[in-house]
This record gives sequence, C-alpha cells and structure tokens, in this order.
Amino acid sequence: MEDVLDVYQRPYDPFLPVVCIDETNKQMIIETRIPGVPGQAEKVDYEYERNGVANVFMISEPLAGRRETIVSETRNSIDFAGVLQYTSDILYPHAEKIVLVTDNLNIHSISSLYKAFPPEEARRIASRIEWHYTPKHASWLNIAEIDIGLMCRQALAKPLPDLDSFTNQVKAWTLRRNIECGKVNWQFTTDDARIKLKRLYPVIV
Repeated sequence: MEDVLDVYQRPYDPFLPVVCIDETNKQMIIETRIPGVPGQAEKVDYEYERNGVANVFMISEPLAGRRETIVSETRNSIDFAGVLQYTSDILYPHAEKIVLVTDNLNIHSISSLYKAFPPEEARRIASRIEWHYTPKHASWLNIAEIDIGLMCRQALAKPLPDLDSFTNQVKAWTLRRNIECGKVNWQFTTDDARIKLKRLYPVIV
C-alpha cells in the first residue's frame, strides 16, 4: 500500500508518467417489447434480451488530466497485453519509463505480454514499465477506478443494446472528459494510512 501511495506523491514528469489501468464490463441489453417513439416519453419494460458483454479498459494519467479507453468483447491476457503495447507505443512513445499502477487481477502481469507477443517484443514492452500493484482487497487505491466510476455514472447508467453503441458512448465520454482535463486530487498519503489503517500494521512490542 505504501508503495502505491508514495508513487502518487511523485511530482508530474511527462517522461515518467504515472499511469493507472483498470477495466470494467457491462451487459448489453436490447429492449424487446416497447419500441421507442419520437416525441413520446421513454418507456421501459421488465422484459429484455441479453446481447453479450462489452469490456472497457481505462488508461488514466491522473496528474495530466488525461485518460484513454479501449473497448473489447473480451477481457483476457491477450487483450491486456494489447493495452500495454498501445500504452507504450501510441500513448507514451517518448517516455523514459511508464510508472504503472494496477490491481492484482491474474491478467495484470508481465506474463500476459509473453502470451501475446514473441519474447523479444514482450521484453521490449516490459522493460518500459515500472510496475506497482495495489494490495489485495484494496483495488480502491487504483485511481483508474475513479475514472471508471465517473464513466459508469455519466455515460453508462442506461443499458446499451450493442457493442457499437457502447463504443460510441464510451468514446464520446472520453473525449469530453479529456477536453475538460479532469484531474484527480488524490490526498490520501502514507502518513494518513499509518493513522487511519493502523490496525493493518503489525504490532511491534
């Protein structure tokens, strides 16, 4: 925990960006009994048709007020490796090192790169990443979850019928949020943790 909190106290450095990655998924739902009619109030029935699941990866750089989203149909090692490659080569090609914060989900590891790419490419990407994990059962320390929460409330509160509409909604939200340059004012420090979460520390007598 203290490792991640110390990372969040680092000053902004465009060549050493602190980047948080997390993901969420949503069920696609098609309304089957009450079609929408222009000019009339929206009606929602209890019957619906499930239309698959959409996953969205959130790549958040809190100090820059910047985030990127990648929508996929699945959430596996190959997908995550593609997100890491995109982050390294497209979003931060000139960074000396990408300071990455993730939780402990099983796909969040360097091994995902080796499942997706030849060893030389996997090693190249891995060498550009300085990895920091949130503790187990403390994924709330990942700032990307804050952006995910905002996205879910502001753009995904209503169910969407298919992957295309989901993707368009996520892209529109991402563009608007980046134009606003919404930053996260993280104030929970290591000193705070030692006071408020004192019970989690070992007792030395």
